[in-house]
Amino acid sequence: MPRMRRTAIAVAVALSASALLSSCGTAPWQLNASASATPTPTKATVAPTITPIVNDLATGSTQRILKAGDITVTINYFSTLSMDKWTASANKPISFNMSATLGTDDGQHIYLSRVTLNPAVLGKDGVTLPAPAPLTDQATVSPGYFIKAPYSYSETFVLPAVDPAATEVVLSFTYELLLQTTPTSNDFAKQTAADTVTVAIAP
Repeated sequence: MPRMRRTAIAVAVALSASALLSSCGTAPWQLNASASATPTPTKATVAPTITPIVNDLATGSTQRILKAGDITVTINYFSTLSMDKWTASANKPISFNMSATLGTDDGQHIYLSRVTLNPAVLGKDGVTLPAPAPLTDQATVSPGYFIKAPYSYSETFVLPAVDPAATEVVLSFTYELLLQTTPTSNDFAKQTAADTVTVAIAP
């Protein structure tokens, strides 16, 4: 009987301890486990988007080779004004020289009858801004300026001041060419070559 009584008392004490823990709420080690299982929210850092501005004259000049039918035109663009001075308020000269060759050359002549520059002005995020009027050189001799290599044509157009918010100018050139149909003919075939040069506006 004493042995059975001691066993009963031990069971009663264990049950009392369990009831006591239950009445006191979650055990401390369970609280720590729950806290460590919940991730701490972190703020994501978003890097700003940087849009590079194209500058075809970044090295001072650029060369383009254009095709117009059987005519190949080589054009060199440059500016006598350094790129750090191509500001919105400045007068900005764009110079170019060109000459042409024929794929099938029977001795015909090649002439430039007209060249037109249409400028477009862009601001931040590509917003279109007011642009200067087109610039044109119409040949003053008939049928045009002789540009067959080794002869060439040179010109400088000057862009006036543009909107202070401008970040770049896009220069669209159109070249109207006349090709003699035969070496002795007074008949000409018209060909057109087009090109675009983008120049950054300095802050």
